[in-house]
Amino acid sequence: MINKTDELNIFKAMHEQDQLLFLPNAWDLLSALVLQQSGFKAVGTTSWGVANAMGYKDGEQIEFKELLMLAKKMVDVLDIPVSIDMESGYSKNGDIIAENVLKIAEVGVSGINFEDSLKGESGLNSVGEQCKLLEKMRSKLDSHGYGNFFINARIDTYFQLEHPLDETILRANQYYKSGANGIFVPGLCQSEEIKQIASAIKAPLNVMSLPNLTDAKSLNQMGVKRFSIGPALSNATTAFIERSAREVLTLENTKGLYDNCEVKTVFK
Repeated sequence: MINKTDELNIFKAMHEQDQLLFLPNAWDLLSALVLQQSGFKAVGTTSWGVANAMGYKDGEQIEFKELLMLAKKMVDVLDIPVSIDMESGYSKNGDIIAENVLKIAEVGVSGINFEDSLKGESGLNSVGEQCKLLEKMRSKLDSHGYGNFFINARIDTYFQLEHPLDETILRANQYYKSGANGIFVPGLCQSEEIKQIASAIKAPLNVMSLPNLTDAKSLNQMGVKRFSIGPALSNATTAFIERSAREVLTLENTKGLYDNCEVKTVFK
């Protein structure tokens, strides 16, 4: 079994190779185990899916201790690197955010997503404030022996701005200088803009699956280094459960549940 220090190095190296890192997103232990046994080399979480699985809306509605517990359980169960979606850090206090990131690293996680959207209000954190947070996180991690812990800085310009391209590139380069290892731009989907951003920044570019952005191989050719499924698999699973439940209730018959129901996942 690979030790956790080696996993940090392996996960970081996955973003530096020629082949794009195709990263699925789990929302609980079962989904994470299925993804590993399906052959994925690393797994991330989707905050949307995690919140839904716990009965909440997305947006840091769950407590940080619940996320930390899930992170620890995933690391204990899986034999591949785990990245955790930390949203905006589960606090408005920079010191607490940095401490939360350290706690995530200490349970054996290999990286995080950390976004620049404000919580409880619309808008983006200022570039300067976000850079200060990244610097605090990087300093805290480095001083505790987690120099290769992967901070994936999420930029939400494509969700919040009408003309996001230039601002995205500016933020990406500033975040990289402040200690981020990778840049994540969800909502980015136009081929020319993907190429432009990938070539204009020094950090590996991560984009997220959308209905019109699904082919990992073509993204690899555009310069993308990491492709996340995001909440798509979680939503597809929930939708399947909803359809099956309605069918069972409507027909008052469970026969349909036995079609293609063989479980192949091996549990520990």
